[in-house]
Amino acid sequence: MHSYRPAPVLEALGICSEDEQLYRALLARPEATTTDLVTHTGWPAARVARHLRSLLSLGLASRTPGRPARYTPAVPEAAVELLALRKQAAIVQARLGASVLTQEFQAARQTGPFTVIRGVEAIAQRHYQAQQSAQSEVLILDKPPYAVLPIEPRRAIGVTYRTIYDMAALMDPAELAAARSAGTTCRMLRDVPLKLVVADRRTGLLQTGGDVVVELGPSTLLDALLRLFELLWQQATSLSPEPAEGPLTAEDQQLLALAAAGLTDQAIARRLGVAQRTVERRMQRILKALDATTRFQAGLRAGQRGLLV
Repeated sequence: MHSYRPAPVLEALGICSEDEQLYRALLARPEATTTDLVTHTGWPAARVARHLRSLLSLGLASRTPGRPARYTPAVPEAAVELLALRKQAAIVQARLGASVLTQEFQAARQTGPFTVIRGVEAIAQRHYQAQQSAQSEVLILDKPPYAVLPIEPRRAIGVTYRTIYDMAALMDPAELAAARSAGTTCRMLRDVPLKLVVADRRTGLLQTGGDVVVELGPSTLLDALLRLFELLWQQATSLSPEPAEGPLTAEDQQLLALAAAGLTDQAIARRLGVAQRTVERRMQRILKALDATTRFQAGLRAGQRGLLV
């Protein structure tokens, strides 16, 4: 058995190193049997048989008739020329295939369910166009950071807006007031997963990077995003004051909603622009009105009575 392994020279033509090793063993021992090759390479018989079949299929070896079977290597010059021609044919075929794929990709961009939009100005313009062209409904998921621009609802007559804001987007009372007065039904959720605008459930603008947006047409992906929005809407907490029902005023509902979202009294006070003591006093009154001993119990009872949206 020889331990020396010469550097492979046929890899560029798609021949694996073990096939080349066995081919070189045949060149050194023309008309070798399988047993001869096992002895020469030190490989198991099954391994030698496997690579012999590969050499036969590649045209690098031929089998002579009779028993035991003997194998003869192809003349190197002819074998390499044949392999080179096959490689060239494969390259030509690949180039033809690439041309077909390019045509399919260009057609998909023109008529398919998605388009990539890049650049701050192009994204802002497309957001504006999508919302202005809406006929019935606009759905928005909004979260920082705003590397491009905040998603701002652009009201149109007869179009309803539903917006879910990430809690981090409402860091001070001014932002909270602006969200509530934006002409939308808005809710707040901790950790909104993505930025999205959907117009009339047919056009979706999904922000995938700071200055990259994917526009989606009717598709299974858009359907999945719509289902995600509805699930998040059910989990989110209302920011829009509702008409008072039962023992809770609109201000009480707002305070309880913020508490249910996980904000501390101090954070609620900052958002509402009132003293923390005022929040604590109003919360005690809410607990008493709902006959609850904890905030969780108060939120649960308010939800059961339809006092929280």
